[in-house]
Amino acid sequence: MNTVIEADKMQQARFPIGMFEFGKTYTPDEIQQLIRKIDEFPGKLKRIITGLTKEQLEQAYRQDGWTIRQVIHHLADSHMNAYIRFRLALTEDTPTIKPYDQQAWANLEDAKNAPPALSFDLLFNLHKRWAILLKSMSEQDFERLFYHPEHQFSYKLKEILAMYVWHGEHHYAHILKAKEKSAVKTKAKKAPVNKVVKNEPVKKVAVKKEVKK
Repeated sequence: MNTVIEADKMQQARFPIGMFEFGKTYTPDEIQQLIRKIDEFPGKLKRIITGLTKEQLEQAYRQDGWTIRQVIHHLADSHMNAYIRFRLALTEDTPTIKPYDQQAWANLEDAKNAPPALSFDLLFNLHKRWAILLKSMSEQDFERLFYHPEHQFSYKLKEILAMYVWHGEHHYAHILKAKEKSAVKTKAKKAPVNKVVKNEPVKKVAVKKEVKK
């Protein structure tokens, strides 16, 4: 039973907003809502990462998880790849995309130690350009496909759009969690330590009695 509970906790830590559900259908109105979320995501992200200290940036959202710094760099890496995949699918007939090792990318020097502002600025401008592209697409364009060789499956662009909206929210929740953990640590450091003072034994003083003469 304890093993099941621990597994559930680990799953919750990894996927705080739940896993993405493939196979859904999306109406034109829902697609427009998704595009707005892509356009607005950098601003939403900025509000929770502005003013983070160096100590907070090194806080991971879970044990063996990425730090806030790595998550910010990963968002830029991942969404750059997504944007390129959209452009490939719009200009080629079901192109085969190039997968990459996300963990290995997150462990490279720039992802582990570069200032997060570099990736945030990149992400901000990337999403603005991505939104322009998305707003120009027709319903037929969102039906276009790319082939993922690792999954051996062809994905429609409308589903990939939904997945990357989820992806942003997924890591947004990770950053919030890491900030909470950092706040708890800071509070613990500042909490006063109640020292227990042991009662020392009373020393007996020898008193000489005065002898009457």
